[in-house]
Amino acid sequence: MKALILGAGFGTRLRPLTDTIPKVLVPIAGQPLLAYHLNSLQKHGVHEVLINTHYLADKISEFVEEYKKKNPEIKITIAYESSLLGSAGTLFHNRDFFKNEDDFFVVYGDNLTNINYSEFLKAHKGTATIASYYEKNPSSKGIIVFDENKKINKFIEKPAEKDIISNQANAGIYVLNKSIFQHLENMNKELLDFGHDVFPSLLSKNEALHVYLMSEFLLDVGTPETYNRAQLEIKNFIF
Repeated sequence: MKALILGAGFGTRLRPLTDTIPKVLVPIAGQPLLAYHLNSLQKHGVHEVLINTHYLADKISEFVEEYKKKNPEIKITIAYESSLLGSAGTLFHNRDFFKNEDDFFVVYGDNLTNINYSEFLKAHKGTATIASYYEKNPSSKGIIVFDENKKINKFIEKPAEKDIISNQANAGIYVLNKSIFQHLENMNKELLDFGHDVFPSLLSKNEALHVYLMSEFLLDVGTPETYNRAQLEIKNFIF
């Protein structure tokens, strides 16, 4: 099983911490955020990971080299982007990495989560399965509307107040089927975002998208408030 971890973000809201530390390496309870992702993915059978980088890319490369020395069983490939390609653009640009996979994970590296990837994979159906969690204030998230069979019928990225018709938000963790690549090719764009571009397009073509309703912990550590909360919350969860 393979996974893509998106690690190229600037982490501007976490400055000055991220002036010298890439967002995916911010320390939480003494351990870089990226280490939690790698440890958890390995625990659930993922042994090949691609990480895209851009901002402070050398720092991530240095961390990865040290991590591999301690964890030689995992294969980690770095994909540096001189210009950001967007979440889905990164996937399409690195499609050869996934050429022998029927299904694979995509994980946004700026979230802290103990999601059970094994259960998530079991729930996967169709072109894409999107992990979702309850969000009290979803205006800055992608919101998901689905039916009794957990089939998604609407996805709205960062909705206006009048368009908030669900509190189920995109967790930034996906299982994707290899059929996604044909769709990305047909979109014929280099800069592509899953929330803004890909998921709405898939739904417009009646592609099968499903939701995995998380009972596990998830926290976007993108602000000083949530970063501080992560230091406290992590003590209550098993990773």
